[in-house]
Amino acid sequence: MYFYIMETLIIQPKTKKQLAALKVVIKAFKIDYRYEASPYNPEFVEKILQGRDDVIAGNGVKIETKGLWSNL
Repeated sequence: MYFYIMETLIIQPKTKKQLAALKVVIKAFKIDYRYEASPYNPEFVEKILQGRDDVIAGNGVKIETKGLWSNL
Protein backbone atom coordinates (compact mmCIF):
# COMPACT_ATOMS: atom_id res chain seq x y z
CA MET A 1 0.00 0.00 0.00
CA TYR A 2 1.41 3.41 -1.01
CA PHE A 3 0.51 6.75 0.49
CA TYR A 4 1.36 9.95 -1.29
CA ILE A 5 1.76 13.09 0.73
CA MET A 6 1.46 16.21 -1.37
CA GLU A 7 2.28 19.61 0.00
CA THR A 8 3.16 22.87 -1.65
CA LEU A 9 6.39 24.49 -0.53
CA ILE A 10 7.13 28.08 -1.37
CA ILE A 11 10.87 28.54 -1.39
CA GLN A 12 12.32 32.01 -1.83
CA PRO A 13 16.05 31.95 -2.49
CA LYS A 14 17.77 35.29 -1.96
CA THR A 15 20.53 34.82 -4.51
CA LYS A 16 21.03 33.20 -7.89
CA LYS A 17 23.52 30.83 -6.22
CA GLN A 18 20.85 29.62 -3.79
CA LEU A 19 18.38 29.17 -6.65
CA ALA A 20 20.87 27.11 -8.65
CA ALA A 21 21.66 24.91 -5.63
CA LEU A 22 17.96 24.30 -4.95
CA LYS A 23 17.35 23.30 -8.56
CA VAL A 24 20.22 20.78 -8.37
CA VAL A 25 18.81 19.21 -5.19
CA ILE A 26 15.26 19.10 -6.57
CA LYS A 27 16.43 17.44 -9.78
CA ALA A 28 18.58 14.96 -7.84
CA PHE A 29 15.54 13.83 -5.86
CA LYS A 30 13.45 13.74 -9.06
CA ILE A 31 10.90 16.11 -7.56
CA ASP A 32 8.51 17.79 -9.97
CA TYR A 33 8.47 21.56 -9.77
CA ARG A 34 7.25 24.52 -11.74
CA TYR A 35 8.48 28.05 -12.03
CA GLU A 36 6.19 31.05 -11.71
CA ALA A 37 7.64 34.47 -12.34
CA SER A 38 6.70 37.26 -9.99
CA PRO A 39 3.97 39.50 -11.41
CA TYR A 40 5.77 42.54 -9.96
CA ASN A 41 8.29 44.72 -11.73
CA PRO A 42 11.74 43.90 -10.22
CA GLU A 43 12.64 47.60 -9.99
CA PHE A 44 9.45 48.28 -8.03
CA VAL A 45 10.16 45.40 -5.65
CA GLU A 46 13.71 46.68 -5.11
CA LYS A 47 12.39 50.16 -4.22
CA ILE A 48 9.91 48.70 -1.73
CA LEU A 49 12.57 46.53 -0.09
CA GLN A 50 14.98 49.49 0.07
CA GLY A 51 12.27 51.62 1.70
CA ARG A 52 11.64 48.93 4.29
CA ASP A 53 15.35 48.70 5.04
CA ASP A 54 15.53 52.50 5.35
CA VAL A 55 12.68 52.55 7.88
CA ILE A 56 14.28 49.75 9.90
CA ALA A 57 17.56 51.71 9.91
CA GLY A 58 15.72 54.81 11.17
CA ASN A 59 15.96 56.75 7.91
CA GLY A 60 12.24 57.20 7.40
CA VAL A 61 10.03 60.28 7.46
CA LYS A 62 7.63 60.70 10.38
CA ILE A 63 4.41 62.61 9.85
CA GLU A 64 2.36 63.79 12.80
CA THR A 65 -1.19 62.60 12.22
CA LYS A 66 -2.65 64.89 14.88
CA GLY A 67 -2.91 67.94 12.63
CA LEU A 68 -2.90 66.19 9.28
CA TRP A 69 -6.50 67.06 8.34
CA SER A 70 -6.85 70.35 10.22
CA ASN A 71 -5.89 72.47 7.17
CA LEU A 72 -8.91 71.39 5.13
